[in-house]
Amino acid sequence: MTSTETEINVTEAQLAHIGEGVVAYLREMPSEELNGKFPTLPKIEPGTRLWALFAANGQPILLADERARALAGAMENDLTPVAVH
Repeated sequence: MTSTETEINVTEAQLAHIGEGVVAYLREMPSEELNGKFPTLPKIEPGTRLWALFAANGQPILLADERARALAGAMENDLTPVAVH
């Protein structure tokens, strides 16, 4: 570290809250992965791909059949969407 750099220490608890209420993660997922993320989800045909929107802390927000609908859901909740691959 140089004399112009500053070290920033972040606790795990602080890290867990970064982006909370501001950022949402957008990810296209196969139906087989969705049950663990959305426990109350009814049975969906295997191989179906849906767009999932998650809060910064990983909490599921919504599912959509189109990317544009998931993005609209983020915007309606005043969240900045970022893609997760």
